[in-house]
Amino acid sequence: MPGCFVCATIFDLDHSTQRVSELESHLSAPDVWSNPAAARKLNQELSYHQTLLTSWREIEEKINELQLFLEMVDDSNSSDVQELEATSKDLETALEGLETTSLLSGEMDSSPCMVTIHAGAGGTDAQDWAEMMLRMYLRWAERSGYQVELADTSPGDEAGLHSATFFLTGPQPYGMMRSERGAHRLVRISPFDQARRRHTAFAKVDVLPEMEDAEVEVRTEDLKIDTYRSSGAGGQHVNKTESAIRITHIPTGIIVACQNERSQQSNRLTAMRMLKTKLFELQQSEKLQRIQSLRGENREAAWGNQIRSYVLQPYTQVKDRRTGLAVTDAFGVLDGDLNKFIRGYLEACARLGREPEPADLLSDSD
Repeated sequence: MPGCFVCATIFDLDHSTQRVSELESHLSAPDVWSNPAAARKLNQELSYHQTLLTSWREIEEKINELQLFLEMVDDSNSSDVQELEATSKDLETALEGLETTSLLSGEMDSSPCMVTIHAGAGGTDAQDWAEMMLRMYLRWAERSGYQVELADTSPGDEAGLHSATFFLTGPQPYGMMRSERGAHRLVRISPFDQARRRHTAFAKVDVLPEMEDAEVEVRTEDLKIDTYRSSGAGGQHVNKTESAIRITHIPTGIIVACQNERSQQSNRLTAMRMLKTKLFELQQSEKLQRIQSLRGENREAAWGNQIRSYVLQPYTQVKDRRTGLAVTDAFGVLDGDLNKFIRGYLEACARLGREPEPADLLSDSD
């Protein structure tokens, strides 16, 4: 199959194989972790090349299976034809996944990440939208083989969520999730409006790489730690014990909270992870350029600032204002089908040499 040889050239498999050998040799040196930051970069690069090679080997197996099936298929048998089409589709999906992985070579792309969703403008609809977005990301993570640790949820006044925070681990988690950073806009018939009018709601997504080995000094005397009863639904235990933790870092004013574990100690440990991640970001953000490279411009989650619009009424469409990519299966996207948008964003980054901005030519109605 000629196209397969083209893919092998694009991905430079010989280079990745050689680089894996070199990196494994470097990382086996006894003093490599004397410089944790340098060792972490080597380990992340090793993970990147190993993922490419593993994915390609799996694709080679699929190609061999497809070639064998082509030799045995009976064109007059409809079930054989359907199986052939399904196998070809699986191979195409695997190749697209490998191409996406090849775009993830940034310094922090392989880092675990912390994702926070905040309800923006739109009242109860915005809080419901924040909960819908959390479900969308959890579904995407489940489908894509990522592990999610839900750290904190803050229930909305009437429905939905004020905010939610989770940690994502797996293959290139920060690299995949950074495309979601920004304001997201929902247009639909509001289930909270008795007149059944169309409403617009916004939610903001923040994505930060989690630097597990980062040397962030956190002094006990700089912390204000409060305990309170969990406000989550269900369970007598969470309603009777003050297991939830809120930590305020007094010098910076950063506040983190965790209430999703029953154990106060577990909530405290998770809250400290959240705090250290935010402090590391602050530590690395001494210059405005560094802030924007990690977090992007801090825009309000309101009209005109959205990176993506999800329209459910009067038509169905999800459109990304940075890449121009649009799909009509809005409900499929809300059910976790996000890879088209993630890949479109990564391709735009590679093409432009920077993160794409919302396109000026697209109107706010898009």
